[in-house]
Amino acid sequence: MRGPSSVCVAVMMLSAVPHTARAFSRVPLARRAFRLASTSTDLTQEGGNLVHDNSRRSRGDLSLDTRTIASDLPTVLSHLQARSASSDTSEAAEQIANLSEDRVKLIQERDGFLNQRKEASAIVGKLMRNKDNLDSSQQEELEEAKSVSTTASEKATNAEAALEEIQTTMDRLLAGIPNLLDDQVPFGRDESENEEVSRWGDKDALPARLEWDDSFQPLWHDDVASNLNGYQAEAAVKMSGARFVALSGSIAQLERAIAMFCIDLHTTQHGYTEVSVPFVVGRSALEGTSQLPKFQEDLFAITPESHTCNGEDAFLIPTAEVPVTNMHRGQVLEESDLPLSYVAWTPCFRAEAGSYGRDTKGLIRTHQFQKVELVKITTADTSDAEHETLTAHAEAVLRSLELPYRKVRLCSGDIGFSARHCYDLEVWLPGAGEFREISSCSNTGDFQARRMSLRYRPKPADGSNKKLKPVLCHTINGSGLAVGRTLVAVLENYQTPDGSVVVPEVLRPYMGGKEILKAPQK
Repeated sequence: MRGPSSVCVAVMMLSAVPHTARAFSRVPLARRAFRLASTSTDLTQEGGNLVHDNSRRSRGDLSLDTRTIASDLPTVLSHLQARSASSDTSEAAEQIANLSEDRVKLIQERDGFLNQRKEASAIVGKLMRNKDNLDSSQQEELEEAKSVSTTASEKATNAEAALEEIQTTMDRLLAGIPNLLDDQVPFGRDESENEEVSRWGDKDALPARLEWDDSFQPLWHDDVASNLNGYQAEAAVKMSGARFVALSGSIAQLERAIAMFCIDLHTTQHGYTEVSVPFVVGRSALEGTSQLPKFQEDLFAITPESHTCNGEDAFLIPTAEVPVTNMHRGQVLEESDLPLSYVAWTPCFRAEAGSYGRDTKGLIRTHQFQKVELVKITTADTSDAEHETLTAHAEAVLRSLELPYRKVRLCSGDIGFSARHCYDLEVWLPGAGEFREISSCSNTGDFQARRMSLRYRPKPADGSNKKLKPVLCHTINGSGLAVGRTLVAVLENYQTPDGSVVVPEVLRPYMGGKEILKAPQK
């Protein structure tokens, strides 16, 4: 039998639970050695495979979670550096790594306290079975064992509370860290260093067919639409403020025709299932697709007095990607049902914070616009192939409309927060004399799926009925296409010297057979 003194000694040997506030406020100076101001030689000596800029480590099969940050902080920091992330973001990663160490220690201490309580409780149980015949020494041992059990239980509870607080802090910090980059993503500081992959179409083909001569200066889309009495910007601004536009007549009809053509093409030829989704979502849906907490200033919030979503803050959707992807939030899908391919036509609402002074003319950057969104939910094994397929489907719209475009791979400094690999499709705008983005097609890997607990159950390789552990899905999204910008491209590319606009052939069935848009007769 263990004597009273041995019980006390064992309890005293367990370290006290560290003060939670002290654990959270510790500055991770030791971690700063990984701050990748270090040379590529240092990284090579640490064993990382370097890609592109000779400082970013290969992602390999890593996905971004707290375990990866704790076990491979140098790789995570190298990707943050390639993204030109802020020092606050890098420090958040370092803090997660430190908190992970604290968490491991707390788990050990909690388990030690639980074991101590178990041992002390066993002593109590044994003595209590003969409690009427205990001598004074045994009675003293019983009381001391009870005290040890109570103290150990309290310390285990305190440790568990500290663990929960640490986990909450780690989750909050993780929400502000962007996805790891695919090895294909080139290093670059901004959009000027994106990598052109391909071009399609001849910029001079439509002008030749439409008889543009050397003296003809193509107009901007808003001037083309105004000349057709279809652009009502002033009326929209009076109602809604800057960066809102109203369209009328044949221009409004053309916008609708573009959206309907996109939907029909994707559903009848590309195999997507059309969905109609809410235009208002709660905070957790936006967190699941990573618009929150990072981009809250870009969202249109609804006042709590007006509406909440199941008690959460409510927002207008910035893209259909949010409600469509969240349709399967928290679900376990079957591998045999994947990939899931969805298409949705919705309005989108963006505050465009930080874009003041940029693209204030016309339809390029407005607070409200329409978009046909493509979403795929798939497996890790098919993720890259499905990303290429989705991008090809967006390209098919441009080719059907005979609009010249180029495909670019976004560099590390321009790629989106949740994307690990992204293609932009940029359409040629002769009025502006430049290529402009009309679709972004992003593979987020398991980044979004982790946030919304979206998983699938793999099929056993041996063909048995054994149920395997669910794993995270991969999500892919892209515009197929942004309707407003497609309207811009059609107006600028199909304008004629006499001010009319030729309707692209594939859109004519949606325009009641109209072939040319002309200004109404006064």
